[in-house]
Amino acid sequence: MSDLVTFGETMLRLSPPNGERLEDTRELEVLAGGAESNVAVAAQRLGTDSTWLSKVPESPLGKRVVSELRGYGIETDVVWSHRGRQGTYYIERAGKPRGTKVIYDRDDTAISTAEAREFDVDRIQNARVFFTTGITPALSSTLRDTTASMLKAARQGGTTTAFDFNYRRKLWSPEEANETLTKFFPGIDVLVIAARDARTVLDFEGDPRQLAHKLGSQYDFETVVVTRGSEGAVGWHDSVVHEQDAYETDTVSKIGTGDAFTGAFIARRLAGDDVPTALEYAAATAALKRTIPGDVALVSEEEVEAVVSSGSEEVSR
Repeated sequence: MSDLVTFGETMLRLSPPNGERLEDTRELEVLAGGAESNVAVAAQRLGTDSTWLSKVPESPLGKRVVSELRGYGIETDVVWSHRGRQGTYYIERAGKPRGTKVIYDRDDTAISTAEAREFDVDRIQNARVFFTTGITPALSSTLRDTTASMLKAARQGGTTTAFDFNYRRKLWSPEEANETLTKFFPGIDVLVIAARDARTVLDFEGDPRQLAHKLGSQYDFETVVVTRGSEGAVGWHDSVVHEQDAYETDTVSKIGTGDAFTGAFIARRLAGDDVPTALEYAAATAALKRTIPGDVALVSEEEVEAVVSSGSEEVSR
Protein backbone atom coordinates (compact mmCIF):
# COMPACT_ATOMS: atom_id res chain seq x y z
CA MET A 1 0.00 0.00 0.00
CA SER A 2 1.14 3.55 -0.73
CA ASP A 3 2.06 6.13 1.90
CA LEU A 4 0.18 8.84 -0.03
CA VAL A 5 -3.16 8.40 -1.81
CA THR A 6 -4.65 11.26 -3.81
CA PHE A 7 -8.07 11.57 -5.45
CA GLY A 8 -9.22 13.83 -8.26
CA GLU A 9 -9.45 14.55 -11.98
CA THR A 10 -6.52 14.67 -14.34
CA MET A 11 -7.13 16.38 -17.66
CA LEU A 12 -5.38 16.34 -20.97
CA ARG A 13 -3.68 19.66 -21.64
CA LEU A 14 -3.43 20.77 -25.27
CA SER A 15 -1.19 23.67 -26.22
CA PRO A 16 -0.20 25.24 -29.54
CA PRO A 17 3.41 26.42 -29.92
CA ASN A 18 4.21 29.64 -28.05
CA GLY A 19 2.50 32.64 -29.59
CA GLU A 20 0.20 30.68 -31.90
CA ARG A 21 -3.57 30.96 -31.75
CA LEU A 22 -5.76 27.95 -31.09
CA GLU A 23 -7.98 28.97 -33.98
CA ASP A 24 -5.28 28.53 -36.59
CA THR A 25 -2.55 26.31 -35.11
CA ARG A 26 -1.57 23.17 -37.01
CA GLU A 27 -0.21 21.31 -34.01
CA LEU A 28 -0.95 20.78 -30.33
CA GLU A 29 1.29 19.51 -27.56
CA VAL A 30 -0.55 16.95 -25.40
CA LEU A 31 0.24 16.44 -21.73
CA ALA A 32 -1.63 15.16 -18.68
CA GLY A 33 -2.21 17.52 -15.78
CA GLY A 34 -4.32 17.60 -12.64
CA ALA A 35 -3.74 18.96 -9.15
CA GLU A 36 -4.06 15.67 -7.30
CA SER A 37 -1.93 13.64 -9.70
CA ASN A 38 0.63 16.46 -9.84
CA VAL A 39 0.93 16.26 -6.04
CA ALA A 40 1.31 12.48 -6.21
CA VAL A 41 4.12 12.76 -8.77
CA ALA A 42 5.98 15.46 -6.84
CA ALA A 43 5.82 13.38 -3.66
CA GLN A 44 6.92 10.28 -5.55
CA ARG A 45 9.94 12.10 -6.94
CA LEU A 46 10.97 12.91 -3.37
CA GLY A 47 10.75 9.29 -2.25
CA THR A 48 7.11 8.82 -1.21
CA ASP A 49 5.19 5.84 -2.61
CA SER A 50 2.12 7.48 -4.13
CA THR A 51 -1.18 6.36 -5.64
CA TRP A 52 -3.68 8.40 -7.63
CA LEU A 53 -7.37 7.44 -7.49
CA SER A 54 -9.85 8.56 -10.12
CA LYS A 55 -12.66 7.61 -12.47
CA VAL A 56 -11.61 7.66 -16.10
CA PRO A 57 -13.40 7.00 -19.40
CA GLU A 58 -12.40 3.74 -21.04
CA SER A 59 -11.39 5.55 -24.20
CA PRO A 60 -8.12 6.29 -25.97
CA LEU A 61 -7.95 9.68 -24.24
CA GLY A 62 -8.58 8.22 -20.79
CA LYS A 63 -5.96 5.55 -21.40
CA ARG A 64 -3.56 8.26 -22.54
CA VAL A 65 -3.86 10.00 -19.17
CA VAL A 66 -3.36 6.84 -17.14
CA SER A 67 -0.43 5.70 -19.25
CA GLU A 68 1.39 9.02 -18.83
CA LEU A 69 0.90 9.08 -15.06
CA ARG A 70 2.15 5.52 -14.70
CA GLY A 71 5.21 6.58 -16.64
CA TYR A 72 6.04 9.05 -13.86
CA GLY A 73 6.31 6.19 -11.39
CA ILE A 74 3.11 6.59 -9.40
CA GLU A 75 0.55 3.85 -9.00
CA THR A 76 -2.87 4.45 -10.55
CA ASP A 77 -6.05 2.88 -9.19
CA VAL A 78 -8.87 3.96 -11.49
CA VAL A 79 -12.48 3.07 -12.09
CA TRP A 80 -12.91 2.64 -15.85
CA SER A 81 -16.18 4.11 -17.07
CA HIS A 82 -18.23 3.61 -20.24
CA ARG A 83 -20.08 6.85 -19.49
CA GLY A 84 -18.69 10.36 -19.46
CA ARG A 85 -15.79 11.86 -21.31
CA GLN A 86 -12.19 12.83 -20.69
CA GLY A 87 -11.74 16.37 -19.42
CA THR A 88 -9.38 18.63 -21.35
CA TYR A 89 -8.00 22.11 -21.15
CA TYR A 90 -6.25 24.36 -23.62
CA ILE A 91 -3.46 26.87 -23.04
CA GLU A 92 -2.70 29.62 -25.51
CA ARG A 93 0.66 31.11 -24.46
CA ALA A 94 1.83 34.58 -25.41
CA GLY A 95 3.61 37.59 -23.99
CA LYS A 96 2.16 40.99 -23.16
CA PRO A 97 -0.32 42.39 -23.90
CA ARG A 98 -2.08 39.12 -24.87
CA GLY A 99 -0.77 37.01 -22.01
CA THR A 100 -1.69 33.38 -21.41
CA LYS A 101 -5.25 32.19 -22.03
CA VAL A 102 -6.71 29.03 -20.46
CA ILE A 103 -9.88 27.34 -21.73
CA TYR A 104 -11.44 24.44 -19.78
CA ASP A 105 -13.58 21.73 -21.37
CA ARG A 106 -14.59 19.49 -18.48
CA ASP A 107 -18.39 19.16 -18.63
CA ASP A 108 -19.98 15.68 -18.55
CA THR A 109 -16.75 13.97 -17.58
CA ALA A 110 -16.45 10.48 -16.13
CA ILE A 111 -15.00 11.79 -12.87
CA SER A 112 -18.10 13.90 -12.20
CA THR A 113 -20.09 10.70 -11.58
CA ALA A 114 -17.56 9.07 -9.22
CA GLU A 115 -19.02 7.69 -5.99
CA ALA A 116 -17.09 6.58 -2.92
CA ARG A 117 -18.51 3.05 -3.09
CA GLU A 118 -16.71 2.51 -6.41
CA PHE A 119 -13.29 2.71 -4.76
CA ASP A 120 -11.38 0.42 -2.43
CA VAL A 121 -11.62 2.15 0.95
CA ASP A 122 -8.68 0.07 2.20
CA ARG A 123 -6.47 2.05 -0.18
CA ILE A 124 -7.27 5.18 1.79
CA GLN A 125 -7.35 3.70 5.26
CA ASN A 126 -4.02 1.91 4.84
CA ALA A 127 -2.27 5.05 3.58
CA ARG A 128 -0.47 7.45 5.88
CA VAL A 129 -1.91 10.51 4.10
CA PHE A 130 -5.03 10.99 1.97
CA PHE A 131 -5.03 14.11 -0.20
CA THR A 132 -7.55 15.90 -2.37
CA THR A 133 -8.39 19.49 -3.32
CA GLY A 134 -11.23 21.98 -3.51
CA ILE A 135 -11.29 21.50 -7.27
CA THR A 136 -12.81 18.02 -6.99
CA PRO A 137 -16.05 18.90 -5.14
CA ALA A 138 -16.49 21.89 -7.46
CA LEU A 139 -17.01 19.57 -10.42
CA SER A 140 -20.39 18.09 -9.41
CA SER A 141 -22.79 17.58 -6.51
CA THR A 142 -21.95 13.88 -6.64
CA LEU A 143 -18.28 14.66 -6.07
CA ARG A 144 -19.14 16.82 -3.08
CA ASP A 145 -20.65 13.78 -1.40
CA THR A 146 -17.80 11.56 -2.57
CA THR A 147 -15.15 13.92 -1.21
CA ALA A 148 -16.89 14.08 2.16
CA SER A 149 -17.18 10.27 2.29
CA MET A 150 -13.51 9.76 1.45
CA LEU A 151 -12.34 12.25 4.05
CA LYS A 152 -14.54 10.53 6.63
CA ALA A 153 -13.22 7.09 5.67
CA ALA A 154 -9.64 8.33 5.97
CA ARG A 155 -10.25 9.75 9.42
CA GLN A 156 -11.95 6.53 10.55
CA GLY A 157 -8.92 4.56 9.43
CA GLY A 158 -6.47 6.82 11.24
CA THR A 159 -5.12 8.28 7.99
CA THR A 160 -3.96 11.90 8.05
CA THR A 161 -6.08 14.04 5.75
CA ALA A 162 -4.48 16.81 3.69
CA PHE A 163 -6.50 19.26 1.60
CA ASP A 164 -5.51 22.03 -0.80
CA PHE A 165 -8.30 24.63 -0.85
CA ASN A 166 -7.46 25.46 -4.49
CA TYR A 167 -10.37 27.77 -5.33
CA ARG A 168 -11.17 27.99 -9.05
CA ARG A 169 -13.44 30.90 -9.96
CA LYS A 170 -14.28 29.34 -13.33
CA LEU A 171 -15.93 26.43 -11.50
CA TRP A 172 -18.00 28.14 -8.81
CA SER A 173 -18.58 31.35 -6.90
CA PRO A 174 -16.83 32.30 -3.65
CA GLU A 175 -20.13 31.87 -1.82
CA GLU A 176 -20.65 28.32 -3.18
CA ALA A 177 -17.09 27.35 -2.38
CA ASN A 178 -17.32 28.75 1.14
CA GLU A 179 -20.54 26.90 1.89
CA THR A 180 -19.20 23.56 0.65
CA LEU A 181 -15.54 23.56 1.62
CA THR A 182 -15.92 24.79 5.18
CA LYS A 183 -18.13 21.75 5.83
CA PHE A 184 -15.08 19.60 5.11
CA PHE A 185 -12.86 21.43 7.60
CA PRO A 186 -13.69 19.27 10.66
CA GLY A 187 -12.36 16.25 8.74
CA ILE A 188 -9.09 17.86 7.60
CA ASP A 189 -5.77 17.65 9.45
CA VAL A 190 -3.52 19.63 7.08
CA LEU A 191 -4.87 22.58 5.10
CA VAL A 192 -3.01 24.30 2.28
CA ILE A 193 -4.58 27.55 1.11
CA ALA A 194 -3.52 30.59 -0.90
CA ALA A 195 -3.72 33.87 1.02
CA ARG A 196 -5.92 35.31 -1.74
CA ASP A 197 -8.41 32.42 -1.34
CA ALA A 198 -8.60 32.89 2.42
CA ARG A 199 -9.53 36.51 1.80
CA THR A 200 -11.80 36.03 -1.23
CA VAL A 201 -13.68 32.89 -0.23
CA LEU A 202 -13.48 32.76 3.56
CA ASP A 203 -13.61 36.54 4.02
CA PHE A 204 -10.63 36.45 6.40
CA GLU A 205 -8.50 39.54 6.91
CA GLY A 206 -4.84 40.01 7.73
CA ASP A 207 -1.40 39.18 6.43
CA PRO A 208 -0.43 35.53 5.70
CA ARG A 209 0.92 35.00 9.24
CA GLN A 210 -2.34 36.22 10.73
CA LEU A 211 -4.37 34.17 8.26
CA ALA A 212 -2.50 30.99 9.17
CA HIS A 213 -2.96 31.58 12.88
CA LYS A 214 -6.66 32.43 12.53
CA LEU A 215 -7.35 29.36 10.40
CA GLY A 216 -5.45 27.03 12.71
CA SER A 217 -7.09 28.40 15.83
CA GLN A 218 -10.63 28.70 14.50
CA TYR A 219 -10.90 25.33 12.78
CA ASP A 220 -8.57 23.19 14.92
CA PHE A 221 -6.36 22.00 12.04
CA GLU A 222 -3.14 20.19 12.91
CA THR A 223 -1.18 22.21 10.33
CA VAL A 224 -2.04 25.17 8.09
CA VAL A 225 0.12 26.29 5.17
CA VAL A 226 -0.72 29.67 3.63
CA THR A 227 0.96 30.24 0.28
CA ARG A 228 1.75 33.78 -0.81
CA GLY A 229 2.88 33.48 -4.42
CA SER A 230 6.27 34.97 -5.20
CA GLU A 231 6.79 35.73 -1.51
CA GLY A 232 6.83 32.08 -0.46
CA ALA A 233 4.65 30.60 2.29
CA VAL A 234 3.99 30.45 6.00
CA GLY A 235 3.18 27.36 8.03
CA TRP A 236 1.24 27.18 11.31
CA HIS A 237 1.83 24.18 13.59
CA ASP A 238 1.52 23.79 17.37
CA SER A 239 0.42 27.45 17.52
CA VAL A 240 3.73 28.60 16.01
CA VAL A 241 3.98 30.31 12.61
CA HIS A 242 7.04 29.60 10.44
CA GLU A 243 7.98 31.71 7.40
CA GLN A 244 9.59 30.49 4.18
CA ASP A 245 10.66 32.76 1.34
CA ALA A 246 10.59 31.67 -2.28
CA TYR A 247 13.85 30.60 -3.94
CA GLU A 248 15.17 32.44 -6.96
CA THR A 249 14.12 30.88 -10.25
CA ASP A 250 13.85 31.69 -13.94
CA THR A 251 10.28 30.88 -14.86
CA VAL A 252 9.55 28.68 -17.87
CA SER A 253 6.08 27.60 -16.73
CA LYS A 254 4.14 28.54 -13.59
CA ILE A 255 1.48 25.84 -14.01
CA GLY A 256 1.77 23.13 -11.39
CA THR A 257 4.01 25.17 -9.07
CA GLY A 258 1.57 25.01 -6.17
CA ASP A 259 1.07 21.27 -6.63
CA ALA A 260 4.84 20.74 -6.62
CA PHE A 261 5.05 22.72 -3.38
CA THR A 262 2.29 20.71 -1.73
CA GLY A 263 3.59 17.33 -2.90
CA ALA A 264 7.05 18.11 -1.56
CA PHE A 265 5.68 19.39 1.74
CA ILE A 266 3.69 16.20 2.28
CA ALA A 267 6.64 14.02 1.25
CA ARG A 268 9.03 15.67 3.69
CA ARG A 269 6.53 15.54 6.54
CA LEU A 270 6.07 11.83 5.86
CA ALA A 271 9.86 11.48 5.92
CA GLY A 272 9.87 12.90 9.45
CA ASP A 273 10.89 16.51 8.81
CA ASP A 274 9.54 19.30 10.99
CA VAL A 275 7.34 21.98 9.43
CA PRO A 276 10.14 24.55 8.79
CA THR A 277 12.28 21.96 6.98
CA ALA A 278 9.33 20.67 4.98
CA LEU A 279 8.58 24.24 3.92
CA GLU A 280 12.18 24.66 2.73
CA TYR A 281 11.96 21.56 0.54
CA ALA A 282 8.51 22.57 -0.71
CA ALA A 283 9.75 26.02 -1.75
CA ALA A 284 12.80 24.51 -3.46
CA THR A 285 10.65 22.01 -5.38
CA ALA A 286 8.29 24.78 -6.45
CA ALA A 287 11.23 26.84 -7.72
CA LEU A 288 12.52 23.90 -9.76
CA LYS A 289 9.05 23.25 -11.20
CA ARG A 290 8.95 26.76 -12.61
CA THR A 291 11.92 25.83 -14.82
CA ILE A 292 10.06 22.81 -16.29
CA PRO A 293 7.41 22.92 -19.06
CA GLY A 294 4.14 21.10 -18.46
CA ASP A 295 2.22 20.50 -15.26
CA VAL A 296 4.44 17.97 -13.50
CA ALA A 297 7.49 18.52 -11.29
CA LEU A 298 10.00 16.13 -12.84
CA VAL A 299 12.67 16.82 -10.24
CA SER A 300 15.09 14.66 -8.28
CA GLU A 301 15.81 14.60 -4.57
CA GLU A 302 19.38 15.64 -5.31
CA GLU A 303 18.25 18.72 -7.25
CA VAL A 304 15.90 19.78 -4.46
CA GLU A 305 18.55 19.28 -1.80
CA ALA A 306 21.00 21.35 -3.85
CA VAL A 307 18.56 24.27 -3.95
CA VAL A 308 17.93 24.01 -0.21
CA SER A 309 21.65 23.80 0.49
CA SER A 310 22.39 26.83 -1.67
CA GLY A 311 20.66 29.01 0.90
CA SER A 312 19.32 31.28 -1.86
CA GLU A 313 15.99 32.69 -0.70
CA GLU A 314 15.42 35.56 -3.10
CA VAL A 315 11.96 36.19 -4.44
CA SER A 316 11.28 34.16 -7.60
CA ARG A 317 10.88 36.22 -10.70
